[in-house]
Amino acid sequence: MMISYLGHSCFKLQDKLGPEGVTLVTDPFGKDLGLKVPNFEADIVTVSHQHFDHNNSAALRGEPFVIDTPGEYDVKGVMVQGIETFHDNKNGAERGENIVYRIEMDDLTLVHLGDLGHILTDEQLEQLDKIDVLFIPVGGKFTLDAKLAVEVIGQLEPRIVIPMHYKLPGSKETELDAVEKFIKELGVEPKKEEKLKISKKDLPVEGMELVILSIAN
Repeated sequence: MMISYLGHSCFKLQDKLGPEGVTLVTDPFGKDLGLKVPNFEADIVTVSHQHFDHNNSAALRGEPFVIDTPGEYDVKGVMVQGIETFHDNKNGAERGENIVYRIEMDDLTLVHLGDLGHILTDEQLEQLDKIDVLFIPVGGKFTLDAKLAVEVIGQLEPRIVIPMHYKLPGSKETELDAVEKFIKELGVEPKKEEKLKISKKDLPVEGMELVILSIAN
């Protein structure tokens, strides 16, 4: 699998390159964010919540299958489970609901937490076991901050952690914390990659890896 970071909470997951492959995109953002809007062909789009910086599925080419509600989906051999959570720590009273997605693709289990704003419940954790790759918001203000993100990582015990939703050059979300605050809080030396090419056999045998991805052009 190839994982590319497009900025904010948006990732491009490709099970293989070329016409036979499947492309899944998470939380595509709108132009008002200030970053380069994703504009390529996709097969599946997941939307964690209906805010402009997470729900711009219309920008993607082709006729992607858009998933924006909780439930279980099987699209082109990709299994997606949407789990109800909240955008804040007050049961949605401040910012509404959020959907966490568990994605089974290319023999890997990936979890995208969207704009999660709270520690996970036991019921939610039961649906999120054995995670290979975790995409987690770390910038605070609207989502988990660095300290809470580390707590959630402790709950989920993923093999690989990829942070998202933090302060980025060019983004108009200037109130978010920089990723360095999270790196320091987690206490794991990061690997910095332009893109992450990963398969089941590449997963760490012991411990956990932290990967910081550059924004793909």
